[in-house]
Amino acid sequence: MVVPMAVPPVEKRFQTLCQITRAQHFAWREALVRSCPDADVVAVTGRMWEVAGRDTAQAYVKRIDRARPLAAQVADGIVWSSQSMGEDATVEAGASDREAYVRHRACPWVDWHRKLGILGEDRPGCDTWFRATVDEVNRALGTRLVVETLETLPDGAPSCLRRIREAP
Repeated sequence: MVVPMAVPPVEKRFQTLCQITRAQHFAWREALVRSCPDADVVAVTGRMWEVAGRDTAQAYVKRIDRARPLAAQVADGIVWSSQSMGEDATVEAGASDREAYVRHRACPWVDWHRKLGILGEDRPGCDTWFRATVDEVNRALGTRLVVETLETLPDGAPSCLRRIREAP
């Protein structure tokens, strides 16, 4: 007789799903390496992060209120997405309403990259995703947001810190 496994609580299932999603990304990367040994894996992965950033921004744009400060809204969207995926992320106010900061104190993506011996791919992937997200918001809204990476976990800093600001 087969005894069915107990269904875990929703939060546990969601955490597991997030890990499965990350595992799928790295399985895809491994399949690329094995199937296309001459491919520039870093370039292809970068392109994937560009596409993901573009698609993410399209979701953010639908929720942006043009009457409110833009940098903080984009930072809020990024932190919401990050927290939804199990990352320790917060928004920090800037010196004015034309800037906001996104801080990640912990990130499972860094852990996966480190575990797989490809830590050097973590920051470029994130930088590409952030840039593509901000570029797509700018394209859709006719704005001039800029994102700057100030520190990162893979580089040994205590957090990843990115500044999002409206360019003059």
